[in-house]
Amino acid sequence: MPFIGLSILIQILCAVHCVRAGRNSLWLMVIIFLSVPGCLAYAFFEILPQYAGRREVRAVKAAAVRRLDPERELRLAREALDLADTAANRIALADALADSERWREAAKAYGEALRKAPGSDRATRMKLARALFESGEPAAAKREIEALEPSGSQTDNDRASLLLARSLEECGETDRALALYGDVGSRLAGGEAQCRQAALLIACGRRREALPLLVEVEARAKRLDRFERARDPEMYDWAARTLAELRSA
Repeated sequence: MPFIGLSILIQILCAVHCVRAGRNSLWLMVIIFLSVPGCLAYAFFEILPQYAGRREVRAVKAAAVRRLDPERELRLAREALDLADTAANRIALADALADSERWREAAKAYGEALRKAPGSDRATRMKLARALFESGEPAAAKREIEALEPSGSQTDNDRASLLLARSLEECGETDRALALYGDVGSRLAGGEAQCRQAALLIACGRRREALPLLVEVEARAKRLDRFERARDPEMYDWAARTLAELRSA
């Protein structure tokens, strides 16, 4: 009985959607006479496609593809490079390696791409800097970022400065790192810069200075939608726990 009631409810919802959305009236026959299979067909062909362009759906779809075939993009990139050894194909291979967190290989591939097509490819040099940093070479990442030409986009410049601050922190240049975190944190959305600045201050024993930064992260987190917050849930959880500790101290 519960199944029958649920199937009737699904039929009603699909029928209402069909009428309100102005879909082909033949769908009503499918929904009514085929019951649940008809509703599934309607949802697949008429409801899902209208959400296919939304970023949440694209992200879920991409995640599903990666889970089912995690080596797919890497395999396709290697095949393309075998067909044509171009700088663009080497960058695509490096991107696939970076997506797989094979950072050392990615750094090598980005370097090869830049040597194949030397010039002021700022985006690729930024990717190389990220790969170097993630592979445990912050000093090399620092050199790459400091050699970059400024971008016409302030956001791109701030992203580069954030990575530079992280590299400086790893290299032990604490004061420069703190100053950069503070500078870019005033412009970048989210709370990454503030969290990293707060963590570094706490590590230096400057807990009181970290408190207002984490208060700001708390306020920003409340303004983020669920999708944006899900990009780095561990960071926001750390900020919430640390803020509670600082407030109770």
